[in-house]
Amino acid sequence: MLIGFFARRGLGQPIRADGPTTHHVKRGTPTMGGLAILISATLAYLVATVATGRLPTASGWLLMLLFLGCGAIGFLDDYIKVASQDNQGLTSRAKMAGQTVVAVAFGVLATQFFADERGVRPASERLSFTHDFGPQLPLVVLLVVIWFIVTATSNGANLTDGADGLLAGASAMILGAYVAVNLWQSNQRCGSTRATLVESRCYEVRDPLDLAVYAAAIAAACVGFLWWNAKPARIIMGDVGSLAIGGALAGLAIMSRTELLMAIIAGLFVLETLSVLLQVTSFKVSRRLTGTGRRIFRIAPVHHHFEHVGWSEATVVIRFWIIAGVFVAAGWGVFYAAWLP
Repeated sequence: MLIGFFARRGLGQPIRADGPTTHHVKRGTPTMGGLAILISATLAYLVATVATGRLPTASGWLLMLLFLGCGAIGFLDDYIKVASQDNQGLTSRAKMAGQTVVAVAFGVLATQFFADERGVRPASERLSFTHDFGPQLPLVVLLVVIWFIVTATSNGANLTDGADGLLAGASAMILGAYVAVNLWQSNQRCGSTRATLVESRCYEVRDPLDLAVYAAAIAAACVGFLWWNAKPARIIMGDVGSLAIGGALAGLAIMSRTELLMAIIAGLFVLETLSVLLQVTSFKVSRRLTGTGRRIFRIAPVHHHFEHVGWSEATVVIRFWIIAGVFVAAGWGVFYAAWLP
């Protein structure tokens, strides 16, 4: 439906001039397809929740805030691009300001409100790997940490979205890992009659089962979207989808107390982000020292580099899916190993 709707109105994707030349044929492909992921996943979550006689939990509403809030910023960015037919949408400052508002609102609500009968709030006030550790952080520091996680993850997903099917396929695996993490935490939650561990290894989490349902809905929506987004893509996800997926992933990590573990599970996003940071740093430092402006990669993010050296887009996507799968397996392995006696 979106493909036809956007095609009739000429809402096509502009292509960056310095990108791989093989991408120039994509100019005009309907974009903002991430709307399908936002709408279908959210409706599926709400319908499933109400149909089982419940209402969304506080954690579910907060995940929705990040998912739709970051998606709204991406939608505005995409709309400016297609309206002007220029690959430059929102300015970096405007995009960062929007992400900051969403992240801070989430941080305040998740850490200061909505305690359950055990006094557990959706987000912890300490850092976490598979469990909380270290001292309780002051509110200002805590909000800065949450802001960094939300903006870094949403922008990391955005950088990964540069080849047909790459982000949709990788995100399905990463979000699938968080379905498993939250289901496991639901069965081993502190105070649960199903917990088989001593109290020191149980999980102090607020609404893991609800988070698992929403994560499953988003992962399944990514798989459905991949049917139309696989090469040659008939529709492009756009920032509305990539920023929303990254925001949802940040929320899942924060509310499942696995913020640092996410750097392993979503290791592909970390690699893509590091490639851009290294490229910019190398260019600026070498230009200042030698005046040459030398680059490490032919183009960043790194998946475009491999297209420039001759890999086909399909080869890049499949191999980067494999890398994403290795990171997901490693992250789940670390999570399970931490649970073992």
